[in-house]
Formats: sequence, C-alpha cells, structure tokens
Amino acid sequence: MTQGTQGSAGTGAPEGAARAPRVPAQGRGADGGRVRPGESGADGPGGGTGARGEHVHSETPLPRPAVERPAVQRSSVRGQVLDALRTALVAGDLAPGEVYSAPALGERFGVSATPVREAMQQLALEGAVEVVPNRGFRVVRRGARELAELAEVRALVEVPVMLRLARTVPAERWAELRPLAEATVRAAASGCRATYAEADRAFHRAVLALAGNEQLVRIAEDLHRRAQWPLVGGGRGGRERAELIADAAEHGALLDALVGRDLEVVGALVREHFTGAG
Repeated sequence: MTQGTQGSAGTGAPEGAARAPRVPAQGRGADGGRVRPGESGADGPGGGTGARGEHVHSETPLPRPAVERPAVQRSSVRGQVLDALRTALVAGDLAPGEVYSAPALGERFGVSATPVREAMQQLALEGAVEVVPNRGFRVVRRGARELAELAEVRALVEVPVMLRLARTVPAERWAELRPLAEATVRAAASGCRATYAEADRAFHRAVLALAGNEQLVRIAEDLHRRAQWPLVGGGRGGRERAELIADAAEHGALLDALVGRDLEVVGALVREHFTGAG
C-alpha cells in the first residue's frame, strides 16, 4: 500500500489508507502528566536518584516517585515504533522514494514525534531511509543490483557456517527446528509479506545460533532484514503468495540436507535461497 508524501505539517496517513497498529502511549508520571527529561521518573540529569557525587547541597533532593518508571519505559516505546516501522517497510506501506514526517507517523502510531524520530534515525543508520532536512525521512529507493550484492554478502558469511554445521550438528538438533520451518510455511500461506518476513528471520536466526557466535547472528540478521525491504516498482518486495510458499518450502529441504549431511546440496540450497531473498 503506497502512501502519499508527508510533510512536517502532516497529521496522518492519506484518506483511505489502512492505519497501522497503535503502540502503547509513552510513560506518564504519578500525576498523570507525560514524563519528560528532568522530571521524576525520567532518565538523565534530575531524574529519580542522581548518580553519586552529583548532588548539590543547595538543592532539595527530588522525592522518589510512588511508582517506579525506569528509563527502559521510553526505550520500550521507541522499540515498538521501530518494529512497527520495519513491518511497514516490508509490507510496502512506506513506499520507496516517499517522504514521511515524524509528527505524521507519530499520529498514525498514537505516540509523540520523538520516539518516531529516534526510530527513523536508527533506520537511517541501517540504510532504510535518509534524512530530508526540515521535511522528514525519505524511504530509500533500492534496485536489483543492491539485492544481488546483499545475496552475495550473505552467501559469503553464511554458507561456510552452514557447511560446518552440517558436518558437526547431530540430526536431533535439526529436528528441533522443524516447528520453525513449518511456521514459515503457515506464514507464507497467509500471503502477508511482513508476517512471512518475521517467521523467515526466526528460522534463519535459530539455524545460525547453533554456531554459538552471537556476532555472526547479529550481522546475518541485519543483512537478512535489509534483503527483505521492497524494491522500487515492486520486484521482490511485491512477491505473491505462491512465491512465498515456494520460498518457505526451501527451509524444509534445507533441514533435510543438513540432517543427511549432504554438503553439496546444503551449499546450493543456501545460495539459491539467498538469490530469492528468503
């Protein structure tokens, strides 16, 4: 679903567009007002219990709030907005080339512009969007060449690991991943690209986790997520339900090859799977 260009004065999605799921409102203080930096319960200077050595004797220490509201409350909102934006990217709700403002997206998600702006800045670091001064964030236009480059890098990173796992991991461990492979099939059958993308990443993450290298899992996850963003003009990002089902079926075939320790088939399946951006 393509949305129109949103300026800084925008107030929401275009008329007729489906609204995204709303995320929980930001934390509020004991008096019901929104917690701000410097207030009781907020992170940063002046919040809650100051760091040792920072107290000024002429100041009256702030009372502890009746209900503790740790700084993670803000991070939770930002994280939920980030997840919602990532889902919107994969689903095509945020169209390549279009500009979206933080206030307009905040209205859409039911939060202030601040966590949206922070989440968008994270997406900018990941290469999904770019900052447009005084306007907002433009969704990056991606072409087939970038997708091919991502597939090549993923293969360079993951194929050697897969081959090593095929030689060392016992069959019963692979059997434990069958439910995840089956979950990708069900997600593909739904026809929802965002739902399938999440199930697909969960399967690949579980496979690579068997290598016992957290850095590898993080890097592979980032590459995988970027490979799932839609291309300009549709392309792989506009995959139909049948394509998703065929992609999901490759997970079961990969597990079969891993159980049988068929290294040649494992390598071929992984490379082909990446080419299809699964």
